[in-house]
Amino acid sequence: MRAIVIHAARDLRIEERAEEAIGPGQLRLRLATGGVCGSDLHYYNHGGFGAVRLKEPMILGHEVSAYVDDAGDTTFTKGQLVAVSPSRPCGGCRFCLEGLPNQCLNMRFYGSAMPFPHIQGAFRETLVADASQCVDATGLTPGEAAMGEPLAVTLHATRRAGEMLGKRVLVTGCGPIGVLSILAARRAGAAEIVATDLSDFTLSLACKVGADRVINTGSDPDALAAYGAEKGYFDVLYECTGVAAALAGGIAALRPRGVILQLGLGGDMTLPMMAITAKELELRGSFRFHSEFAVGVGLMQKGLIDVKPLITHTVALDEAETAFRLASDRSQAMKAQIVFSA
Repeated sequence: MRAIVIHAARDLRIEERAEEAIGPGQLRLRLATGGVCGSDLHYYNHGGFGAVRLKEPMILGHEVSAYVDDAGDTTFTKGQLVAVSPSRPCGGCRFCLEGLPNQCLNMRFYGSAMPFPHIQGAFRETLVADASQCVDATGLTPGEAAMGEPLAVTLHATRRAGEMLGKRVLVTGCGPIGVLSILAARRAGAAEIVATDLSDFTLSLACKVGADRVINTGSDPDALAAYGAEKGYFDVLYECTGVAAALAGGIAALRPRGVILQLGLGGDMTLPMMAITAKELELRGSFRFHSEFAVGVGLMQKGLIDVKPLITHTVALDEAETAFRLASDRSQAMKAQIVFSA
């Protein structure tokens, strides 16, 4: 089978890899579509992010949908379209047993260089997966089904935020996670959503999916300042950039006892601790997901969340590197996907 393998920054190759054997409780899948994620771009453009660096060639990819090729001893059927969760917690460590599988000590998350040897990713023509990873995606397109993973990230963050009904929400950063956060917050009952970014293209999509106001902080850096009057305006901040300046600006616009959801992973940042302390703000990390994956697929199937506007580019496997280059250009792309099979 062919797989998309990263060797070093800007060294992406399509290589032949051996198929894996199917075991009890597993399925052999024929990959349909894979979406290029921000972490994939970090490996492609920089060879890693923060302290996480490539130490050996690694198959990329963790946002995928697939068709069942061999259902094995599971209840799935051949030809069925499934969304595949990349999250494979061990189920036996102390965090799994405490109901925190996203914090699993032995997590096997597709396409991750955090451990060594690296966890190989899902961008391959044939994938063996556990039945527990697969969610029926009947009624969705393969592209929509492949959006299950980033949608789950934002649903998990929204759950971390707590009560959302009637809240005023600020989203900093309108890449795929930021725009999906708008959809998730609105579905949870947010009354007002303002989004910021440096790209008019991404802001236009944020507006299309339901943001009440969008602000280009590059062309109008002071536009957010008005929301800082009288100790702030917003109840919840989805910080999706990982950039210190965006976090600081968002904190200034939060009202006392507001909630900061930190989703962006840009490395360690200096925090405005005096403002956090004086306004009694709550800083909450949000990392990956678990049960939210199936919930997100169900919301898409019911037509309650529409991810189609985010899918801006689709390319064939032979042109995989084009997808990575497109996804790196935020002036024209939101989510670039790769088609492995029709």
